[in-house]
Amino acid sequence: MGFPRIVVNAKLYAEATGPGARRLLDACATQPGTALAPPLTELANLARYGRSVPLFAQHVDGLAAGVGTGFVTAAMAKQAGAMGTLLNHAEHKLKPADLKASLASAQAAGLWTLLCADSLAETRKLAKFKPTAIAIEPPELIGGNVSVTSADPAIVADAVAAVRDMAPDTLVLCGAGVKTGRDVKAARKLGAHGVLLASGVVKARDPLAALRDLASGL
Repeated sequence: MGFPRIVVNAKLYAEATGPGARRLLDACATQPGTALAPPLTELANLARYGRSVPLFAQHVDGLAAGVGTGFVTAAMAKQAGAMGTLLNHAEHKLKPADLKASLASAQAAGLWTLLCADSLAETRKLAKFKPTAIAIEPPELIGGNVSVTSADPAIVADAVAAVRDMAPDTLVLCGAGVKTGRDVKAARKLGAHGVLLASGVVKARDPLAALRDLASGL
């Protein structure tokens, strides 16, 4: 299974819990190449549900098994059903030492690692770690109605070029304001492997229709 081209980050939206979580998973299952990062409390339940959708933990910590109340290890996330993890999202930024520890833990557990960068400078810093993928997401556009591909296409193209130069095996995704197949098509033209998004699917009246539209841009 290749790394997904559409990663849906469900954050802590109410629509991503209980029956809503399964509804999102069912929608993702109809579009090959789509992954879901559900709230951590839904991860194991969705994995047991048995759909062929790669699941991402929204975060893992760089701790070994043992003491660490309130944290989650990469090994535990994998055991719960995760195939990958997000790290360093704009809503969960990590200090360099913590990011390095979390990344090493995730890699040791065999998880895909998707690191989020809020700028070109941070993209270059993260590329040195050689994660599976980096998502460039200008924070001022997250949750908005204007896609990064139209608001700042240069940052996507420059991120692709920078990562290609520093870590050729690391993929680049883009996010922030991505909601339509047109946005995805633009991202692909700029050299991105795919997109990372949240509200455009999770808060949509019809998540399935939203995903079909997004996938039309691949």
